[in-house]
Amino acid sequence: MRDGKKVVITYGTYDLLHFGHIALLKRARALGDFLIVGITSDAFDKQRGKFNVSQSLVERIEAVRSTGLADMIVVEEYRGQKIADIQKYHVDVFAIGSDWRGKFDYLEKYCEVVYLERTKGVSSTELREKDADELTIGCIGCDYLSDRFVRESSFVLGAHITAAWDEDEDTRNAFCRHWNLQQAASIDDLLDTVDAVYISLPINERFSTIEQALRAGCHVIAEGPQFLSTVELNHARTLAQEGGLILFDAVKTRYFPAFEHLKLLLESGIIGEVKDIDASFSHVFDELDKANRYEGSFYDMASYILLPAVDFLGPDFLRKDLICRFEGDFCTWTKCNLTYASSTATLRTGRGMKTEGDMTITGTDGFLYIPSPWWLMNYFELRTEDLRATKRFYFEYAGEGQRYELAEFMRIVFDKNRQDSSDGVRAWARMEAVTRLVEAFDRGDIFKLTDSACAFGGGEIVVD
Repeated sequence: MRDGKKVVITYGTYDLLHFGHIALLKRARALGDFLIVGITSDAFDKQRGKFNVSQSLVERIEAVRSTGLADMIVVEEYRGQKIADIQKYHVDVFAIGSDWRGKFDYLEKYCEVVYLERTKGVSSTELREKDADELTIGCIGCDYLSDRFVRESSFVLGAHITAAWDEDEDTRNAFCRHWNLQQAASIDDLLDTVDAVYISLPINERFSTIEQALRAGCHVIAEGPQFLSTVELNHARTLAQEGGLILFDAVKTRYFPAFEHLKLLLESGIIGEVKDIDASFSHVFDELDKANRYEGSFYDMASYILLPAVDFLGPDFLRKDLICRFEGDFCTWTKCNLTYASSTATLRTGRGMKTEGDMTITGTDGFLYIPSPWWLMNYFELRTEDLRATKRFYFEYAGEGQRYELAEFMRIVFDKNRQDSSDGVRAWARMEAVTRLVEAFDRGDIFKLTDSACAFGGGEIVVD
């Protein structure tokens, strides 16, 4: 009870507020004397993999407030907040729509739980679907990355994967049968039927395919690195700008809720001035790995391992040093040292060897530690001189992560001001920085390790 009043709390997104929402709020209010309405934040919706929210948090709060049914409005920002709110506001009844029946029974130890019948008829989802921007997308390359991309696309409103092409006929047939997609006879045939393409091809085929897609008037989301030279990048940039098209770098980590929050914290100066970044990304081969096509540690992982350096320190490094180890023509190990005017970055990639896979961002007032695997970021720590003051940040991401990059890709595609957006400028800066390093690697501007550089070689383990 709150001041002698029976307190009821309910939660929802309340996107595109309609009579169903209002009816549910009225039923909730009838259960007591004081109604608290929890509205999910934009960040929390995104953490849960919910990308189809049309209105901002401010708009949704104002819509609920205008009904006059809420005595108090709170913002739901994290999982577990419902328990905290129930205890904080001395809630007597938790009310929620009947489509959640059974999901919140665990709250019965704190208060009464009531499942309210929803109003039959229009829903927010139906309203969004009616007005949603639609984008037909084709897959060029039918590998495991494309498989994930198609699976994740089902969670992004307005994204429709309709066709696919792969040079290998058997691979193409199996992929299209599995996902019920149209089989394109050629890349040109596919480009004639879609608005955009997702490209997952060997690095030496990416630029020509990107160029082909842009000339055909299609937006592009492509696995990186996309280019082997700055000449290729500049040509693609010209084609995209002249055609009013988007070329998007498919690095899913960049769009995870945790990564976005990490970047905001760094910009706020939470660890002072960033002085160094240390990160690694590696895989030990197994039978599954050997079944896939890999092109070496640097080509495969450059876009990911360079992401934190370019996003947190900027694209304008003054010096680059690449140290690589090869087995034949296959690069198994790359250590990339970047030197800026007042900071450094040490980045390591490996195929066929294993590193910790964590990341440390060092600043003048503390450091941020992201445990392995940092590229699947859902947790990080803020540490200072006083380790007792360590702060921990937890974030969730849904599925395998591609839905986040696809949702952002579609947002930019349908953004009327995309050509002048800061996001677009930063994206090109990232691609340019990656391309500069790939270009150096490709022309052999590296220090090449030899087998003799290792003091201890592998050998047979003998147990006496």
